[in-house]
Amino acid sequence: MGELLLILVIVFVLFGAGKLPQVMGDIGKGIKSLKKGLKEEEKKPEEIEKK
Repeated sequence: MGELLLILVIVFVLFGAGKLPQVMGDIGKGIKSLKKGLKEEEKKPEEIEKK
């Protein structure tokens, strides 16, 4: 837990309070697109077997 707090403090210092919500939003979008890509990869082999 201490390491996570230290990382958050460093991010806050580097980006400042103004850019922090924008940075977190970009990280969230990246995670969502990664999950979407993984789900698409799981579906592709099933589609190949159906053909």
